[in-house]
Amino acid sequence: MKKFAVIVLAVATVACNSPVKEQAETPKEVVKTEKQYPVTGKVDRLNPELDKLISKNAQIEVLTDSVFTWSEGPVWVSELDAVLFSDVPENKMYKWSEKDELSLYLEPSGTDGQDVSPNESGSNGLTLDLNGKLVLAQHGNRRISRMDASFSEPKPKYLDLASTYKGKKFNSPNDVIFDSKGNMYFTDPPYGLKGHDESPIKEISFNGVYKLDTEGKISIISDKLTRPNGLALSPDEQTLYVANSDPEKAIWMAYELADGKVKSERLFFDATEMVATKKGLPDGLRLDNAGNIFATGPGGVLVFNPEGDHLGTIDTNNATANCEFNADKSILYMTAHKYLMRIQLK
Repeated sequence: MKKFAVIVLAVATVACNSPVKEQAETPKEVVKTEKQYPVTGKVDRLNPELDKLISKNAQIEVLTDSVFTWSEGPVWVSELDAVLFSDVPENKMYKWSEKDELSLYLEPSGTDGQDVSPNESGSNGLTLDLNGKLVLAQHGNRRISRMDASFSEPKPKYLDLASTYKGKKFNSPNDVIFDSKGNMYFTDPPYGLKGHDESPIKEISFNGVYKLDTEGKISIISDKLTRPNGLALSPDEQTLYVANSDPEKAIWMAYELADGKVKSERLFFDATEMVATKKGLPDGLRLDNAGNIFATGPGGVLVFNPEGDHLGTIDTNNATANCEFNADKSILYMTAHKYLMRIQLK
């Protein structure tokens, strides 16, 4: 487990951009040590179980300056030994590595020359397919695409994986994952459309959760969520967790799967009451090997055990959009408003 030296810094920020829009404050106090990363926030511990996942002395490191409009969709790429992530409104993708730190990786990230979405045009959620290729949920192109280039020589060339359902264009695909068989699951809220549900170019009446199987067939997992957002599978791939980023119904749902089809569904956790006092909404999420859920939402990154007990929250002092582990899951990276952050795990 790698240990990081840090600069201790008090950072007070507030949330920004979709689905929350506020302003960030500037850092205040710096105490210099060896490493040039400030720290912020705290870990709120509600259950002793959390101590088994996050050390009591773990700190939230701020890896970048306040340079993004809305950072999102991180994915770890072992080939680069780096994390890639989106800045959705700016239509850019960035790379951060321990060696080279921050660099612009891909622009445009959500379009390939024809922006068919007049609101936020960039990529959002990022993932790797079974062949290790970069797959993007693109707001501008209103589709799920694969980058048609190598990681070493990235280019804004994209192959269409899913762009329509029954002949109608998707709203603005938000997050995407694959199971071990190569089936793809993704969400399609209207955040990329100006006016959202009232947009004149919205073709699908609902905001859906979908599955694209290995035969190329698209089916609906759910058409009932108002703002389906982040999603993740349990380690045994029998449960699909989906966040709903609606402040009026800020929840996570759990869909029990059998042969890739929904056999039952249940409310996993309801954070609606937290929205009034904490920054952020249910958004991106990741699961560790034991099935514990690290879910961005009101207050930062909420940590749950598989039974749905809220163990505590990684409070980043920001509306936090998404998160991602490194290769061995000893570090959690977090896209938090204008920043990229990380925390060491056990």
